[in-house]
Amino acid sequence: MTDKAKRSAWGILPAEWKSICKELGLPAYRADQITVALHRNLAMSWDEVTTLSKDLRQRLSENFTLDPLKIVRTHTSTDGVEKLLLECCDGEKIETVLIPSKGRVTQCISTQCGCAFGCAFCASGMGGISRDLDAGEIVAQVVSACQLMRENEDLVPAKSTGAPRPGNIVVMGMGEPFANYDNVIKALKILNDQRGINIGARHITISTCGVIPGIKKLAEEGLQFELSVSLHAPNDHLRNQIMPVNKKWPIRELLDVCNAYTAKTGRIVTYEYTMVKDFNDGTTHANDLIKLLRQCHCKVNLIPLSPVEGYAGKRPDDRRCLGFLDSLHKANMNVTMRKSRGKDVDAACGQLRTNVANE
Repeated sequence: MTDKAKRSAWGILPAEWKSICKELGLPAYRADQITVALHRNLAMSWDEVTTLSKDLRQRLSENFTLDPLKIVRTHTSTDGVEKLLLECCDGEKIETVLIPSKGRVTQCISTQCGCAFGCAFCASGMGGISRDLDAGEIVAQVVSACQLMRENEDLVPAKSTGAPRPGNIVVMGMGEPFANYDNVIKALKILNDQRGINIGARHITISTCGVIPGIKKLAEEGLQFELSVSLHAPNDHLRNQIMPVNKKWPIRELLDVCNAYTAKTGRIVTYEYTMVKDFNDGTTHANDLIKLLRQCHCKVNLIPLSPVEGYAGKRPDDRRCLGFLDSLHKANMNVTMRKSRGKDVDAACGQLRTNVANE
């Protein structure tokens, strides 16, 4: 059996190992040993799983690959952000970003090779989409990050114990998570499982450009993951110009579904609002956003635009950004402004992959 035909061990839920062991004629306790070795100890090869016999390790290696994704390139920002370009077994390349801050590391992970939604200032969608990532490839990004953290003490929080791992996961990398719903949810369940890597549900955020069926489906899952929605404009006229998805699912319909999500789950939705100079960053835009969201129990995250090759928009100056922020504060909105990180390593989604492809 070739590596390509092997099933990724990283895409298997801890609970699934019991049935796998049964199929292989192994006692049930082996499932617990495998789960601990993979997700607690983060074994990078079956040879590292010394709780299993050599013969058993050989049998498992013949059926399941345990390799993290290959790290093709790393870029380190002056502010400590690490951007990784990873290669899948078929040669497709994806990106993940590690953002250290305040005693923890946040990892931004990808869900697709490219993106089909074509948001104006997102480099991920400029080359279209190749394919979805499977659950194993999504989890393997975190495993690759753990591998890097083992080798780089600067990325390991001072108070951490056990195998190093990110404290937060944001599904905001390449791709639209809800366009690859089943694989994404399975991967996040693996990362969240207490028998697994055990990243708390409220430390995992899913970001969507506004795919309504995915939001509705997530509301029925009974999961406590955080939900972030890319809004980026206070009205349909502007949003249509930068987010083609709005023509299918316009703002009013999107907000109604998000309000229903909050009512169903008790979870507050965060609306992401990228500020573009002279496009959506004025006093009128701030007032329109306040009117739009006044009745919503939500958060707003303002994001000054990071330059993206292929998009002519500019970042507003600090005075204009702070003026917008102040308007929302005065309206008693729950609002924050994201600090730009990793600008010198092309940290915006898709830029490193595009640059390498063009070399």
